[in-house]
Amino acid sequence: MNFFKVLCALIGFTLLGGNFAMSSEIDLPQNMIWSCYDVGSSGYIQASAVANAFLKKYDIHVRLIPSGTSIGRVMPLMGKRASVGFLANEAFFGSEGSYDFAVKSWGPQSMRAIAGRPTSFPLITTQSSGIKKVSDLKGKRVSWVIGNPSLNVKMTAILAFAKLTWQDVQKIEFPGYAPSLTALIQGNVDAAVGSTTASVLYELERSKKGIYYPELIPEDKDGWARLRKHVPFAFPYKEGIGAGIDKEKPIWLLGYRYPVVTVRDDADPSFVYNFLKALDQAYPLYKDTVAGMVDWDLSRSAVPPIDIPFHEGAIKYLKEKNLWQPAHQDWNDKAVSRLERLKKEWEESLNSADVKKMDNNEFKNYWMKLLSEMAL
Repeated sequence: MNFFKVLCALIGFTLLGGNFAMSSEIDLPQNMIWSCYDVGSSGYIQASAVANAFLKKYDIHVRLIPSGTSIGRVMPLMGKRASVGFLANEAFFGSEGSYDFAVKSWGPQSMRAIAGRPTSFPLITTQSSGIKKVSDLKGKRVSWVIGNPSLNVKMTAILAFAKLTWQDVQKIEFPGYAPSLTALIQGNVDAAVGSTTASVLYELERSKKGIYYPELIPEDKDGWARLRKHVPFAFPYKEGIGAGIDKEKPIWLLGYRYPVVTVRDDADPSFVYNFLKALDQAYPLYKDTVAGMVDWDLSRSAVPPIDIPFHEGAIKYLKEKNLWQPAHQDWNDKAVSRLERLKKEWEESLNSADVKKMDNNEFKNYWMKLLSEMAL
C-alpha cells in the first residue's frame, strides 16, 4: 500500500512537472479578460473554445466580457479592462473612427491585430428571384439593417462590385439581422447579406423559394477594386460550408475576418508574441470544437488583409514560423501609415473652430464625408 502511494505520488509529480514545463514555455498571465460578441454568437463560441484550450493546456483562466454592441466590445479593451478583444468589424470602424466611433469622444482608436479567422459573408438571394449575378440586383428589393454598419457596408461594397449603388435598388429597412434574413422566406425582400450557416438560411434552403449565392469571382479585378474601396479588409473566399452549399463544389464569396483577435497598439510585444504562440500551440485542442475553427491555422488566420495592422509582437512570431512575407510587411506598413494619417486629420479637425461648433450628428456627417474622400 505504501509503495502504491509513493508510486501514485511520483506519477502525479511527473505529470504536474510536465504540465508546468509546458506552461513555462508560454509567458502569459494566469488570469485574463477578453471582450467578445454576445452570448450565443459565433464570436462568443469561438472565444470560449480558445479560452477552454488555454485552460487545458496552460492552466490560464479567461473571463469573457460579452457585448452585443461595437462600443461595448471596444470599450473594455481601450479602457484596459480587457487585454484582448475578439472583435468583429468594429476593429476596422474603431481604427477609422467611423460609424459608432465618429463622435468627438471616440475617433480613431489605436488597435492592432494578432490574428483573425477567415470566413465568408455572402450576398443571399432565392432560387425563385432570378438573381444570378450581382448586377441582377438593379431595381430589386435589398435589405438595410438599421444601426448595423457592419452589414450595410458589406452590402454597399457588394453593390459596388457590379457598379451599383443604393440609388439603383429599393432599400428595404429592417430592425435587425434576423428579420432581414427571415424576409427572404416571407418574400418581403429579394436580397440580404449574412452568414452561410445562419439557421434561418437552412429554412430558406428547404422552402419552395430555395437559396442562391451570386458569386464574386476573383478574376473580376475591377469589381474587387470597387468593392475594396468600401471594405479594404475583404478578399475572395472559397466557401464550402453552409445552407445550400455543396462542399464538393465550393463557391467564391466575400471573405473577411471574424473574429479579429485584437489588442491595443501599445500592448507589450512580449505579451502579444506569447499570446499568438499559445494560440498556435493550443490549436489542436480547439480546431475541431466548432465548424470553421480549423481556419484558425496561422497560415490562414495570421496574414493580410485584415481589419487593422498586425502588432509587432505577432509579426515577430510569424517571422519565426516563416509565415510573414515581404508583401505582408508592405501591406502592414501602408495600413499603419493610413491610420497615422487619420489620427492626425482627426486632431486637426477637433481643433478647427468650425468643427468645435458642430454637434455630434453634424460632426459625424462631416467626418464620414472626409473619410469617403480619403483614398483607402
